[in-house]
Amino acid sequence: MIPAKLKSGDEIRVVSPASSLAIISRENRKIAERRFNELGLIISFSKHAEEKDEVRSSSIQSRVDDLHAAFLDKNVKAVFATIGGFNSNQLLKYLDYQLIKQNPKIFCGYSDITALGNAIYAKTGLVTYSGPAFSTLGMEKGLDYSLEYLKKCLFFEDSFGILPSKKWSDDPWYKDQEKRRFFKNSGFLPIHQGRAEGTIFGGNLCTLNLLHGTDFMPSLKGTILFLEDDEMAREFTRVEFDRNLQSILHLPGAEEIRGLVIGRFQRVSNMTPEKIIKVIETKEELKGIPVIAGVDFGHTTPHITFPIGGTARLIIGKGRVELEIVKH
Repeated sequence: MIPAKLKSGDEIRVVSPASSLAIISRENRKIAERRFNELGLIISFSKHAEEKDEVRSSSIQSRVDDLHAAFLDKNVKAVFATIGGFNSNQLLKYLDYQLIKQNPKIFCGYSDITALGNAIYAKTGLVTYSGPAFSTLGMEKGLDYSLEYLKKCLFFEDSFGILPSKKWSDDPWYKDQEKRRFFKNSGFLPIHQGRAEGTIFGGNLCTLNLLHGTDFMPSLKGTILFLEDDEMAREFTRVEFDRNLQSILHLPGAEEIRGLVIGRFQRVSNMTPEKIIKVIETKEELKGIPVIAGVDFGHTTPHITFPIGGTARLIIGKGRVELEIVKH
C-alpha cells in the first residue's frame, strides 16, 4: 500500500515520537519551515511536539495521541518526525494500526524512527519512508542532494536511480551553520557482484534489532536490506556492526535475503573500506548476493529517501554499479 504522493499546497504534520521539538533551535526551525515552504508544503505541528521531559522526550500517551491525530486529520498528507532519539519503540504496542491503515499517508524519518517505520509497514502493509526529518531541513549548506532525492521519492511516482553525492559531511552543522567541513565522495563501494530485485527493508541497524522476536518486525523474505549504523559505538563500531548484522542474518527468512545496501559510516567509527569488506566476508549468508557500501544514507549528510516496503533493484558487475528505487 503506497500512500499518495505530495503536491504543492499539501499540509504536512511534524510530530515528535522520539526526541522533542524543544531541542531544535528557533533559528534552525525557521530554516526548516522555509525549506518545506519552498517545496510548496504547509507546515503544522502536533499538540505535544514541544513537550520535553528529563530524557528530552515526552510521555508515551502524548506521542501516541499526536501520531493518531496526524493520521486522522484529512488535511494532513504526510507526517514527518521532528528528529530521531532513543525511545520511539516504546510506542509500538500502543499504536492503533487499524487507524493508520484506514488513513494511509506518508510517514518519514530516520535513525530511531526506523522502529516506527518498519513496525507500521509490518502491521499495516503501508509503505513508509526512511528520509530526512523535519530538523534535517534546518541545514543551510549541503542539502541539495537530500532535497533532490526527497522530491524524487515523495513527490513523483517514476522509478529513479541513485547516484553517489559529490561531497558529504559529518559535522555538527546544527551548532554552527557556517563552519562546515565537506569531503569529496569516493563513490559506492561494491563488495559482491550480482543482480537482485526485492522489497526494501531496513534503516538504522541497532534500532532494527530492537524489533527482533516481535510482530513489529517485517519479513526478510525476498528483501534487499538497506542498513546503516551510527556513531554510538565509536571505536567499537566494527564489532557492533558485525554482531548486529549477524543478528539480522540469524532471523527466520534471512536465507531469502536478495541483496544488501550499506549506508555511509561516520568518521569517528574509523570504518575503512577494508574493514567493511572483512566484516561482509565473514557472513556465509551473504555469499552469492550483491552487496554494496558507501551509499548516501545514515548519520552523515546528505542522504537519500527510500521506501520501506517499496522495491529496489541492485546490479553490481565489473565496472558497473546500478541502484534503482523501482516502486515507492
